[in-house]
Order: sequence, then C-alpha cells, then structure tokens
Amino acid sequence: MSTAVWPPIEANQLAREQAAAQARELEWLLVQLRETLQALKAGLEECAALLAPSEIGSTLVLSSVRSECLKGLVTRVGTRIVKGNIKLRLSSLPPPRGSTSYDLTISSAPQAPTLVIQQLTSVRTLINASLDVIDVTTWTGDASNANFVAGQLHLLHDNMQEARQALKGYSDVQLPWWENPIDEKIFDPPLPPNVSFHLFIFDAALLLEIRTLEIQNPGEEYHSGFSIRDRLAVALGGARPPVHDEADRTFTYRGQEVRVKEKIRVESQDPALISAMAKLNALEHSVTLSRKALNIVMGRDE
Repeated sequence: MSTAVWPPIEANQLAREQAAAQARELEWLLVQLRETLQALKAGLEECAALLAPSEIGSTLVLSSVRSECLKGLVTRVGTRIVKGNIKLRLSSLPPPRGSTSYDLTISSAPQAPTLVIQQLTSVRTLINASLDVIDVTTWTGDASNANFVAGQLHLLHDNMQEARQALKGYSDVQLPWWENPIDEKIFDPPLPPNVSFHLFIFDAALLLEIRTLEIQNPGEEYHSGFSIRDRLAVALGGARPPVHDEADRTFTYRGQEVRVKEKIRVESQDPALISAMAKLNALEHSVTLSRKALNIVMGRDE
C-alpha cells in the first residue's frame, strides 16, 4: 500500500508542506512537554519528601534469620541514623562480663560524629538537581527551542538514572567496606577495632554487615579461611569458625592486612525508600518516552 497527494503537487511544494507539518508537530510536542515537565516536577517533589528528615523518622528492625546472632533497632531520619542499639552474639566477639550479648549503641552525645548514609545523600542531591533542570527548562531557558529542550531532557534522564541506581545499590558513592571504615566514636562505647560496621542501601532496603576481623601477620599461612591457630583449636575440640564468602580473602583495613573471621548480613525493608524507588522508576520511564518522541519529531537517531 502507498500514499499519494491528490491532486498531485510539485516535489518542491511537497517538501515545503512536509517541513511545515513537521514544524507544527514539533511546536505542539514542545507545548505538551511543558505539561509533562510539571508532572515530573510533582513526582520528584514527592520523592524528595519521602527522603527528607521528619520529626518521627523511620524505625527499622534488624534481625538475623534463623539465629540470634544479631538483633536490634535503628532509626533513620533523612540521610542519617540517629538512634540504634544492636545486640551481637558472635563466637569471635565475647560479650562483657555479666552480659549475654555484645551491644553496639549509637551515641547520643552532642559531640559524637553522625552516621550518614552517603547513598541517600547522593539521591537527595540528584533529585534536587533534577528539579533545578525542570525549573531552568520551564522558566529560564527557551522552552520553544527543541535542541535546548532535548539537551535538558538528556540531563534530567541522567540525574534520575543515577538517583535510581544509588537506591538500587549500584553507585560509585558506596565504597567497599574495607575502604570506608566507620568512625568508632559514633558508638558509645566506641566500636572495637576488630569489628567492621558497614551500613548501606541495596534494592531500596537497609543492609547491615558486621564483620569480626583478625590481623593477617606477614608470612602467616592460612587455608580456606582458617589460620594455623584456628585449625589447631578445632583439632583440640574448639568450635569451628563459620564459613562465609570472604573466608579466603585478605583486605587492607585501616592500614593493616586483615581477614574476616565472622560475617553476618542483615536486611531491613524501608517502606519510604521502596516507595521512592518505585516513583523514580516511573518518572525515569516517562522521561525516556518524552526523549524518544522528541527525537522522532526532530528526525534524530535514537
């Protein structure tokens, strides 16, 4: 099947009519994109509200599955953990005399350092940057210039994609645990030097990893995560150290070579973060469709 103009017109006139029709379509689309940008702004403001500090905060339960190794509560206010008490029962971390668990308590002292989740700080920064892009596109720049709007949509998409990836846990902002030791003075009493406390976001959930560490002396041999000392203890009837995915590795932590004796990983679902990520997914999809429509009308390759 083919289409034709009747009555026939000259090729030059047909080209002019096609260009005029494309210009009208582009003008109409740019007007529609202004409404789309306002809807995107409202959605981003909702995401910002979900991540903003609130008076009550979000209290999240941390509990190991099928064991009593880790039990506790933390309170998140915006990007910070302001309260927390975690009870550990690990064979490599004996509790104080008279206690059945080793407690890690976030200090409430005014001079104590703040426990900040850098991924959430990055997400809030990117959302604010996205709102700025929309304001510039709507009020400052030339909203009737297709090339300008296309560039702004590209920048908006990049910001929203990075924000979503930070909530998913795939972000350069979140460093590996051995490169990002926490300030021991965040806790009261301070965190023991042989304990690593690593708190981060993955799939919009709060993940806590606790590791007990042992210094790896130069030249000391170990096999499958067990040093000579460990194997001798097991041979004499001691408890076998638990096996984990980092048992065969050494890490440089606080300037020393260490290996991980015990590791426990606990996840806590955060409804506010889940909602924020769902909204970001939908908003990013909307921006993708808008960019695709604009590129088609402008005759650009996608």
